[in-house]
Amino acid sequence: MKHMIKMPRVAETTDELYLVSWLKKVGDRVEVGEALMEVETDKATVQIPSPVSGTLIELFFSEGEEINTGAHIASCESD
Repeated sequence: MKHMIKMPRVAETTDELYLVSWLKKVGDRVEVGEALMEVETDKATVQIPSPVSGTLIELFFSEGEEINTGAHIASCESD
């Protein structure tokens, strides 16, 4: 089953985040709670955990791009 992964709310003061780096790539297996990416808020750099387990099939943003809370960031195929 295909799952769309959304950017969760990680900062109370802004909905705009910047993608610092992907910690996983297309084809990688991820587990619930495992870090997918690092984003920068207006105050800190934080890791975003996966809400699902499965294999990453698509990443929708590149490093350095701005991401808004609620945007689809990746898709994952569960077993």
